[in-house]
Amino acid sequence: MGITTGMLIFDDAEELDFVGPWEVFTMVRHIVPDDRVVTIAATREPIRAAKGMRIIPDHSFADAPALDVVLVPGGIGTRREVGNPVLIDWLRKVGANCTWVTSVCTGSLLLHEAGFAKDRRITTHWGFVKALRERGAEVLENVRYVRDGNLVTAAGVSAGIDMALWLVGQIHGVSVARQVQRAMEYDPAPPYTAEV
Repeated sequence: MGITTGMLIFDDAEELDFVGPWEVFTMVRHIVPDDRVVTIAATREPIRAAKGMRIIPDHSFADAPALDVVLVPGGIGTRREVGNPVLIDWLRKVGANCTWVTSVCTGSLLLHEAGFAKDRRITTHWGFVKALRERGAEVLENVRYVRDGNLVTAAGVSAGIDMALWLVGQIHGVSVARQVQRAMEYDPAPPYTAEV
């Protein structure tokens, strides 16, 4: 039986935060055809992501299907959306019924605001660790993703792909995750090291 994954999107969400996991979760459908992946926003109006990509959401908050997995991307838009009671309330209600509640990058800010990170360990983009700790979160550094119960948070941007592949392994088995990884030719070998 397939699962339904919902990608929350909003203006100024970081593209790869949701497009990377989207690629992973939709690639699974070649093996598990019943899986479904949808984008969800407050309305069905197009959103403009952080680097200018425009997306027409599949669903609004009002007509979104029941979800097994919810994914919250980061990006500069999280700083605005953390103060959006409609989004936070929707996330709180939907996440309470999900098997997995996930975020990438500063999407963990929204999960924290919705109460999912209370007394749990999370991670976020390295540049946002201090700000999230100042809000009272227990934030781990120098890790790609953190699982605490059914809450899984990934560090910045590309770490969402790692987290999504791990989650596929939890849901459908390691063999399926490895097939997806191979199909994507995902075998990172960055050409430069990140010297600071």
